[in-house]
Amino acid sequence: MSDIPAAEPSAGPAALARVILHPTQEKRLLAGHDWVFSNEIREVLAEEEPKAGDLALVVTASGHELGLAFYHPNSLIAARMLTRSPKEPIDAGFFRARLKAALDYREKLLPGENAYRLCFGESDGLPGLVVDRYGSIVVLQVLSAGIERRLDLVREALDGLIAPKGIYLKNDHRTRQLEGLPLECRTLSGSIPERVPIVENGLRFLAPLGEGQKTGHYFDQRDNRAYLKPFFPGRSVLDLYCYTGGFAIAAAKGGAKSVLALDSSEPALALARENAKLNEAERVVTFDHGDAEQVLESFATLQQPFKPDFIVLDPPSLVPAKKHLPKALRLYAKLNSLALRALPRGGLLATATCSHHVSREDFVLMLRAAQTRAQREVRLVSLRGQSADHPILLAMPETEYLHFALLEIL
Repeated sequence: MSDIPAAEPSAGPAALARVILHPTQEKRLLAGHDWVFSNEIREVLAEEEPKAGDLALVVTASGHELGLAFYHPNSLIAARMLTRSPKEPIDAGFFRARLKAALDYREKLLPGENAYRLCFGESDGLPGLVVDRYGSIVVLQVLSAGIERRLDLVREALDGLIAPKGIYLKNDHRTRQLEGLPLECRTLSGSIPERVPIVENGLRFLAPLGEGQKTGHYFDQRDNRAYLKPFFPGRSVLDLYCYTGGFAIAAAKGGAKSVLALDSSEPALALARENAKLNEAERVVTFDHGDAEQVLESFATLQQPFKPDFIVLDPPSLVPAKKHLPKALRLYAKLNSLALRALPRGGLLATATCSHHVSREDFVLMLRAAQTRAQREVRLVSLRGQSADHPILLAMPETEYLHFALLEIL
């Protein structure tokens, strides 16, 4: 039985559903986690059948009210906690307060900058809402039915806080399908340019909003690109999965002798070349089409005239679902072992994963397997994560998804 004392029942608004947990299933929520899984629910009491995105009161088996949540009757994540105060109104003022707190946090982290992740879902108390700011343009990703149904309140709050010239919905993430939501990309308000200029760590980039990956720019690697700056001078850098040139241009402007940056997307490479020109780095960095695995195999077997002594390996997520984790870890290990084999003594490998299914422990074990496979002696220089504008909730490992390591060949 639960060790929480029973509370006097209080249903709140008459139509509010009560999500009753099985005994002892509240422990994770009490520790700070914000998700209730469907198999943790004993029953749902409601006057009418609750719909996806309805507000619900989460209650322990003994009757203690834990707070309000977005409820979904057909999702594995059946309830997403919004507040631990059962009486707090979930209205326009609620959304404005949460987004203002998120904005204030970023302005303290990144004074003077106006391109960053403004809201990171559960980490900012708005489950299923991602907001990326590109100056006067805002890009949203809506990943929960609860936010989808309250999109007008989100827009109203953003209009009042930063008055964007345009808001774009980049709702093409497969997670939406788990919530029964359609995949779509469209302008929500104002006008949206095809590309928007931003500044990151003093460097200039054009971010593609409509056709780009994620919301257009990888803000989650901002801090890692800055961290690598002292390691670039005099290096010959190979940047794999370069996308629009974030790491490659940082290397070139950080003092690298030469940079070869490869990607499989021609549109991304075309924009990367433009970004290099914006930063007067085109004489140092060369962008070309290439398959990372094939290129690493050719470097590892000494079949390339260009010999890197610094490799950046930042692949897209290879784990679409947890069931794919073992296969993905084998591929990560293969890519990293090839990179380690391709480097000379004293060479550096900056490597990352970006799936929340890969834990920090999984990542380190994968790197050890890659070292063993490559038969190289390797020093772990640094183990890092996502940029600070993607905050991590200590009680929710799901909010930590990016792992980054800098390795040195001894």
